[in-house]
Amino acid sequence: MTARYRAMQVSAPGVLELVERPIPLPGRGEVLIRVEACGICGADASDIEAFDTSIQPPRVPGHEVVGRIAAIGLDVPPIWSIGQRVGVGRLGGHCSFCDQCRDGAFNLCRNQPFVGASCDGGYAEIMMARASGLVSIPEDLAPQEAAPILCAGLATFNALKKCGAEPGDVVAIFGIGGLGHMALQYARNMGYRVVALGRGQDIAREAGMLGAHHYVDTQSEDAADSLKRLGGAAAIIATAASPAVISALTAGLAPRGTLIVLGAGKDPLTLSTGLLVGGERTVRGSITGTSKDNEKTLRFSLLAQVRPWIETMPLERANEAYQRMRSGDVKFRMVLTMPTSKEVCID
Repeated sequence: MTARYRAMQVSAPGVLELVERPIPLPGRGEVLIRVEACGICGADASDIEAFDTSIQPPRVPGHEVVGRIAAIGLDVPPIWSIGQRVGVGRLGGHCSFCDQCRDGAFNLCRNQPFVGASCDGGYAEIMMARASGLVSIPEDLAPQEAAPILCAGLATFNALKKCGAEPGDVVAIFGIGGLGHMALQYARNMGYRVVALGRGQDIAREAGMLGAHHYVDTQSEDAADSLKRLGGAAAIIATAASPAVISALTAGLAPRGTLIVLGAGKDPLTLSTGLLVGGERTVRGSITGTSKDNEKTLRFSLLAQVRPWIETMPLERANEAYQRMRSGDVKFRMVLTMPTSKEVCID
């Protein structure tokens, strides 16, 4: 029996430390996962940089986790079994009894943990997870490919499903990064006329390779005017948190078009009420999705050959990998990998 496992924990704000921890036993409704891969997401920055050790003990970040079930606690549904490949995203498992759960809005559950923030995540060889937060991972997807789909893929796939656009409509993707590069692929495969909105010309070629029919450089062009020349966007998916640019983009929405905001921040949007009212335009937010939504995203990714563009590093180089992500020097997702030969045995 392997008594301990390695993890990269936040020991101080902005500091990741490699430590060894004793292997825990899963509690009621929990499973123990032997981690195979964990994506590094932009949202990890708030978990790592703003972590307060006076409020909670050192935390393991990471919420794009893929692995295999190593042990199962009491009252875990029989759909989950030892050795099964599973994943966990940002939302750590709904409670089933709050008002949102009773309405079926499991992604808005008031009582679920945020993986990597309020409970330990996947920058580790072992992770504990609520069974209600588990996602079944197809064996046809490599773990390092599946990991970013659990957050970046899910967030953008669900946003596109909610946007109200129909095949042939203009759909614009603002921000060609970790989320945006997934959104471009999904949008192209959903049959939209895809417009990529990025900063500078250095990303234009990649945007075309990812599925964009048109590329607009927001640094040198008026993006709203460019969208108007195409007839207006039925939907704009904003993956980057840049309120000033997003506010200006709303003028490029077609009547009854929808702006969906994925990139969260504290600064407010400034919107023209006349623009909204006069064209019956809509602004809404979207937060990832349920475990079932995640499984649908994975299946669509397999069917449409959508894959994240990734770079990988081993767990012990998590600091380096995290800093690469923070600098923007990655196209487009960084993924930590764990030793696949290491077996975790639980008595």
